[in-house]
Amino acid sequence: MEPGIKAWGRFASLAFAIVVLLAGQGLSLAAVSWFYGLPLRELTGIGGDGVAVAIIILVSTPVEVALLIMLAGRAGNDPLRYLALTVPSRGQLLFGIAGVIALIVVGNTVSWLFGRDIVTTFQSDIVRSASATGWLALLWFAVVVGAPVGEEILFRGFVFRGWLRTPNDAWPAIVVTAALFAMLHIQYDWFVIGQIFCFGLFLGWMRWATGSTLLTIVLHALINFEGMLETMLLSK
Repeated sequence: MEPGIKAWGRFASLAFAIVVLLAGQGLSLAAVSWFYGLPLRELTGIGGDGVAVAIIILVSTPVEVALLIMLAGRAGNDPLRYLALTVPSRGQLLFGIAGVIALIVVGNTVSWLFGRDIVTTFQSDIVRSASATGWLALLWFAVVVGAPVGEEILFRGFVFRGWLRTPNDAWPAIVVTAALFAMLHIQYDWFVIGQIFCFGLFLGWMRWATGSTLLTIVLHALINFEGMLETMLLSK
């Protein structure tokens, strides 16, 4: 445990993370319902709708971040310190970028070897639908900025802090947060979720090694940027 920080326990951190996710998703679905003028029960098939995806991310992220800051600041904690929103060194940033590039190359190679498309149907659908409705720029912002900020502060910031009680907790914290991070991406199949889990392990290790969630936000943004760029270039 880092001196001077009073952290929530492991299971309290998980419970609060679930509550925060439900709050953010609930409000974002209400926003989608209002935008389309449809009741929630009729919001079927929005998984591949780029406009709906953008709205969900753009609404849920600030709600979740605000709640996490509030929870992190309990008992006089500095929320920025609690969530490890510290600036990494240039060397740490460059190492992280090199690691992300290596993982992307390996991931794409494995996909090719297994005869799988590098770009998933979900990615193609959201880009195509957002482009058709003039929401492509907002989708880019939501995916490249919004999602990394919300997900990293939640998993590598808040949950990681609750699970890293002693130095021996490093790998349990890395694995747990990577697993939760991967399971959140239910729009993909097991193969892609497995790749996301590997990215989560790397991001968790970088969080532990550098003590910076701000770094993992940047690396996550780089991963998502590359994914969006691939989708734009390879989608039919």
